[in-house]
Amino acid sequence: MTSVRDNKAKSRFELDIDGNIAFANYRATPLAVIITHTETPAAQSRRGIGSELVKGALELIRGEGRKAAAGCSFVADYLRDHPENRDIMA
Repeated sequence: MTSVRDNKAKSRFELDIDGNIAFANYRATPLAVIITHTETPAAQSRRGIGSELVKGALELIRGEGRKAAAGCSFVADYLRDHPENRDIMA
C-alpha cells in the first residue's frame, strides 16, 4: 500500500490499492475540508482500506493546518471511533 495523496484537481484524497484507487471526495471551504464521500474498490472491501484512507486524509489536512469535517457516515463513524482527531475537527 502507498501513502494517501491529495488530488487537488479532482478534490479527492487517493490511495493506490493493488492496481485500484480508493478515494475520498472532499469540498474545501474557508473553515474546513469536508470529506463528503469515500469509496474503496469492491475487491478490497472489508480490509480496513477505508479507514487507512481517512486516517491519511486527516494527516494531510492536519499537516496543512486545516480543520476537517465529516460529510458522510463513514467519516463520521471513523471520527467517533478515533477521538485522537478531535483537535482538527471543525
